[in-house]
Amino acid sequence: MRTVDLSPLYRSFIGFDHLASLMDAAARTDKQPSFPPYNIEALDKDKYRITMAVAGFSDNELTIESENNTLKVAGIKADKDDSAERKFIHQGIAERNFERKFQLGDHVKVLGADLANGLLSIDLQREIPEALKPRKIEIGSGNLLEGK
Repeated sequence: MRTVDLSPLYRSFIGFDHLASLMDAAARTDKQPSFPPYNIEALDKDKYRITMAVAGFSDNELTIESENNTLKVAGIKADKDDSAERKFIHQGIAERNFERKFQLGDHVKVLGADLANGLLSIDLQREIPEALKPRKIEIGSGNLLEGK
């Protein structure tokens, strides 16, 4: 596996250290958990949906938190006394605890979440503030210097 040294960028770009740390984190894919599986889909220009397969989890065993451009989804199975009495011949449905983090882009907000048929759907939307949206500059008659 190749690694990319980003240290020359630190000398030239001021204020982009957050971007570089995101690239470093993305390069470390070997530490990313593979459970539970998920999809990320673009529904519209600025709308997205994350769908996670969380079979066996109820809504009170799942927590979703959004803080500082990070979305954290965690599932903690409640301890059940009947698990000692259960005897599996084959157990293919994972009932282990998990925590998965997603880095969100700037101005991406979580709209809501829904759990149906073992799939957790989280809807996201990018809401760019009016001050950051592009604005059209009208071309005047060129009399800017005469007003001084």
